Amino acid sequence: MKRLWLSSMAASLLVAPASYAQFGSGIVYDPTQSAHVAQQILQANQLYSTTAETSRNVIGAYNLAQRMATLPQSYYFAYTNMGRQQWSTLQQPANTYGNSLPWMNAATYGTGATSANQTASISRTSQMNGYGNLSTQGKQTIAAQGATVDLSDAVNASNLQTVGTIRANSSQRENDISALEAASHSADPAQHTEMATLQRMNQALLIELRTQQETNQMIQAQALQMMVGQKVQQDNMKSLFQTGNDYQQTFNTVTPQHSSAGTQWALHY
Repeated sequence: MKRLWLSSMAASLLVAPASYAQFGSGIVYDPTQSAHVAQQILQANQLYSTTAETSRNVIGAYNLAQRMATLPQSYYFAYTNMGRQQWSTLQQPANTYGNSLPWMNAATYGTGATSANQTASISRTSQMNGYGNLSTQGKQTIAAQGATVDLSDAVNASNLQTVGTIRANSSQRENDISALEAASHSADPAQHTEMATLQRMNQALLIELRTQQETNQMIQAQALQMMVGQKVQQDNMKSLFQTGNDYQQTFNTVTPQHSSAGTQWALHY
């Protein structure tokens, strides 16, 4: 209604006759000045409308921020009740002969994996006596089996160190996730700003990348273990072929001699 009244007033002033008119004693009507006043009234009306709209937007943004900062606590409880899947604690072994505890410490903290693996297993035998006097085929057979033992020890030690290191870092990882969770569920208005939200998203992405990196390490460890197992199977298959080949050659050489000897014996008697 106010805007309609101002527009009507301005229109009436603009359509007035372009001449001087008397409104009373000593009062002279100036159409130019009246048009200027009408324009100012229209500008004031527009400024008022813009100011009112801006005020409504500011109030709406403030109310939204206030509601975000004072969300009901029940909104957070639905998320904080999620179970936390943490690394289980390794059970300490009996350590009957004193060589089990170092292996368990390596699996927990990732330190001393090489020596712990050797201590908990049979000691590695150095190069066998008389190895240099064996045939080429014999050397290959012994060397293949020895390489399997050496590779298995190295892979086992590496895998033990990898698992232990991941377990050792799991405590700090859990603290980082807990801090991120607390900031996400906080009612503090500072935690609901755009920058704070983006920072938490970045932190969550970094944690996910680290977790994926650890997963890749575990997959790599399993792949190495499978490769060593495949090598054992290949060595066994190759050894069987060599044994079968040696048997055929020996059979072809020895059998005629036995047949000839048997014939001579029969003729003699």
